[in-house]
Amino acid sequence: MARYTGAVCRQCRREGQKLFLKGDRCYTDKCAIDRRSFAPGQHGNARNKKMSEYGIQLREKQKARRYYGVLESQFRKYYEMASSKKGVTGENLLSILESRLDNVVYRLGFAMSRPEARQLVRHGHFTINGKKVDIPSYLVKPGEVIALKEGSRSIEKFKISLEANGSRKAPQWLDFDKNNLVAKVVAEPARADIDMPFEEHLIVELYSK
Repeated sequence: MARYTGAVCRQCRREGQKLFLKGDRCYTDKCAIDRRSFAPGQHGNARNKKMSEYGIQLREKQKARRYYGVLESQFRKYYEMASSKKGVTGENLLSILESRLDNVVYRLGFAMSRPEARQLVRHGHFTINGKKVDIPSYLVKPGEVIALKEGSRSIEKFKISLEANGSRKAPQWLDFDKNNLVAKVVAEPARADIDMPFEEHLIVELYSK
C-alpha cells in the first residue's frame, strides 16, 4: 500500500503543531516545531495572511490525516464509513481512526510513534485473537484480544519502548495487561479518549460541500 515517505517534521511545521511523528525527538529541543515554527518552503516564513473558510477546513482535515498517517483515499473511505453509521459523523470518524491496529499498538506503548507502530505491525509481531495480523489499517472491534507474539517478546526493542512509555496510560477502551502484554478491546473509542484537539466538525463541513 502507498504511504508517505517524505520528511515527517515538515508535516508538523505545515500544520503548526506537534503531531508526534518522530517519537522521542518530539519531546526534545531538536523538535522542528520548536526550532522553526513557521511553515516549510521558500515562503513559509511569510505566510501570515488570513485563511479562507475552506483553508481552515482543509488544514483540519490534513492535520487529522497526518496525525494518524493515512493517505487521502483511505481517509475519505473512513469518512464515508463514519457518515453511514449512527451518531455524530465527526466523532464516528475519529473513533474509526483510533481503531486502526497501528494506532492501538502505539497507544499501548509498544512503539514510540505511529510510523514505528505501523512498521512493527507489518513485520508480523502482533496477533488478534491468537492469529497473526500484519495489516496496520485493520480496525479492531470490541471483544478482540491484541497480543505481542510469543516469539517477539524477547526482542529488546519492545522492552525499551514499554519502559520508556511506562507513564503513558492506555485509553479506557483498551484493557491492557502489562505483565502478559495482552490487551482486550472493551469498547469502541470515545471522543473523550482522543487527546489531540481536533475540530472534527470542520472536516465534516469540508467533505459535505
